[in-house]
Amino acid sequence: MIANMILMFVVVVIVFFTVTHFIKKNKEEVVDEEVVADDKTYTFELMIKFVKKRLDEITKINLYDIGLSEEELKRRKNKKYELKKALKGCTYGDVNDKKYVKELIYDLLSKEYGINETNIIRVLPFDTPSLLTAQDKFDILIHEYKKTFGYEALSEMIKKYNLDVFKFVEGESRPSYVITEDEINDIYEKENFQLDFNDKLEVVVQRIYQSYKGFSSIDEVRDMNIDGISGGVSGLPESFLSQVAQSDGDFLKQAMEAKVPRACDSIWIMFHGKSIRLAFLTFGTEAELKRVCQNIYKYNNPGQLSDTNGFKINEMKDGSRVVVVRPSMSETWAFFVRKFDVKRASLEQMYRKANGGQELIELLKYLVKGARIISLTGEQGCRKNNIAYGDD
Repeated sequence: MIANMILMFVVVVIVFFTVTHFIKKNKEEVVDEEVVADDKTYTFELMIKFVKKRLDEITKINLYDIGLSEEELKRRKNKKYELKKALKGCTYGDVNDKKYVKELIYDLLSKEYGINETNIIRVLPFDTPSLLTAQDKFDILIHEYKKTFGYEALSEMIKKYNLDVFKFVEGESRPSYVITEDEINDIYEKENFQLDFNDKLEVVVQRIYQSYKGFSSIDEVRDMNIDGISGGVSGLPESFLSQVAQSDGDFLKQAMEAKVPRACDSIWIMFHGKSIRLAFLTFGTEAELKRVCQNIYKYNNPGQLSDTNGFKINEMKDGSRVVVVRPSMSETWAFFVRKFDVKRASLEQMYRKANGGQELIELLKYLVKGARIISLTGEQGCRKNNIAYGDD
């Protein structure tokens, strides 16, 4: 009897220590998938795939299976919840959630993927400006300007180099408001920024973020203090090009040789009431434009954008108004984002260059003080909303 009890006690002790050892081993074990480093490893496609996989693992891991202490379990649960919230909020235009996700991507690339000062030039040729595209140079310029001017970066660059003036573009008979690839190349050469490793990695992180959770090539531009931004509102739609290809191949060839802008190449900003086309930026494909249109209006679940309900009007988390349209209501996928800078919307700011501006300001003040009914009308971009906010 005593021998049986001793044997059972020994068995229980062995099982207890075995289970404890197993739990401790699982807790301390770090599963790292070895990345075979070669030139192809350091491409945006593979890096985006890696980031997606790691973030998916972090958000879906079962914390109860790895034997954490109560305090550690609570801390990890809060961190997991915070990441899930940030991954959802960053698609609504929340700059704080965007910053959180980018910092996590930065850590994943530097600590797990093995990005360092030597191999980062395989991702983007920072040391060879001639190999950088106009979008690469623009991303670097915005990053460097943001360090000094914050969300006024784009405005400061436009003012410094007079990019918001009428100009003739080769192949066009009339002047227009446009920022060209050549202008970006000239600005990049004049600025001649010297980037350290952290700056380079932050540029790479932004490119990965905007393809994964952001709004493609307009992601940083949308955050700037401008009047608005739109995409897909001009150029030839893919449906038209496919129809032409079936009926008249020669016309399609001529259109492509002349580099006729497609709808997915259409990116416009509203700056001080002027619609300016960013000719150096593009979504690349209609699928990427479609992805942006499907995500940019989702704040507060306004409903599904479908073929039956071909448009949505909503707000983003920062108060911007967004309108999205899709085929067959429109010829192509397109969006309009209007930003209302209430903090800076003063009558003096809006009418400082207008003839008789001071008299108009005084008139508006007396009309408001007299509680008169005022109708504000005008074309798109003439700042009807800003006037209402500025002297509410």
